[in-house]
Amino acid sequence: MPGPLKGFRVIDLTTMISGPLATMTLADQGADVIKIEHPRGGDHSRQVTGRRGGFSASFLNNNRGKKSVTLNLKDKRGVDAALRLCETADVFVQNFRPGVAERIGLGEAAVRAVRPNIIYTSIAGFGFEGDWAGKPVYDPLIQALSGLASVQGGADAARPRLVRTILPDKLTAVQAAQSITAALLARSRTGQGSHVQISMLDTVLAFLWSSDMAGYTFVGDEVEPDQSGNAQTFVELIYQTADGWMAVSAHTDSTWAGLAAAVDRPDWLDDPRFATVAAREENKPARLELTQEALLQDTTESWMQRLSAEDVPCAPVLTRAEVYAHPQVVANGIVLEQYHPQAGTLRQARSPARFSATPTDTSSPARRLGEDTRAVLTAAGFDAAEIDEMIATGVATDTQDSEE
Repeated sequence: MPGPLKGFRVIDLTTMISGPLATMTLADQGADVIKIEHPRGGDHSRQVTGRRGGFSASFLNNNRGKKSVTLNLKDKRGVDAALRLCETADVFVQNFRPGVAERIGLGEAAVRAVRPNIIYTSIAGFGFEGDWAGKPVYDPLIQALSGLASVQGGADAARPRLVRTILPDKLTAVQAAQSITAALLARSRTGQGSHVQISMLDTVLAFLWSSDMAGYTFVGDEVEPDQSGNAQTFVELIYQTADGWMAVSAHTDSTWAGLAAAVDRPDWLDDPRFATVAAREENKPARLELTQEALLQDTTESWMQRLSAEDVPCAPVLTRAEVYAHPQVVANGIVLEQYHPQAGTLRQARSPARFSATPTDTSSPARRLGEDTRAVLTAAGFDAAEIDEMIATGVATDTQDSEE
């Protein structure tokens, strides 16, 4: 089946993670995504370690389902070719530093001149205005500036810590894909295109505010987390057992009672420090310490059985080597295996959303650099001689040329 976005064409000029993951999400949902890369080297993620058959895992995991076209966008002929591809496109996505797209001739005005109702999408790091807009950006910098590293540290006075995955990049990708789809929906009603602008910094701040900025929500009554007694600690939710680690979440009255029963500590229910939800929050350090002491007395598997019997939310902490074989992951069918002609059999996560009316097929694996250059340019109206000349002069490459 084609997926809900069948019939929509996306021109993708993005590199690394935030943009490519966003456009791969659209491809997984049926969109025709044409990825334009530099003729020499392509997306930087093609070059990183963790490789097989000429492909990096990073590139494979963020670029399936797309066509690969090479164009040198520092050459006017390459820009003109990109604009010709935009003539039949619904979405244009770029994550250059603010101002770069305009300088090379692929800003919103230039693209909209050939496709007036296109959804023009710009992804930035720090934003589009202000002194930081033009600064180079990587995920740890956003974690630092957004306050995420402080939240992860546990308290404002504690040592900041990074989330050990590139959360800002990937979260921005999810937000960008959703925003592009929303813009397409609006266009279907109004006939007008729009410029979607999304920054990693804005995305993470909005993400944090829903759960981690309660102390700064009420203007005039700001409360420093590490002064309120409500600072998170490293024991929160993850506990050591006699043979490993597990997560246990007992926040409600019923689950707290279940935890007390499972660990055979009925006295906890008579302790005024833990009598209500608010009291348990106010006395969080003591609650966590007692819970940790109790869970050290037995194995993870035993606690899973005892806590589950009391309907207490719990789960074992799995390693990356264990997670894809877990029975629930297998039941969900989220991890699939697919053969790639160069890289061999791949294990990847499918797109998590499922659509009953427009179910999606498994996307084709990521393509070699320039593999679709000739086919896409031919479909755009270039004749064979024009394409040969572009390849001969380095404006574009095909697969054979890019592998030399």
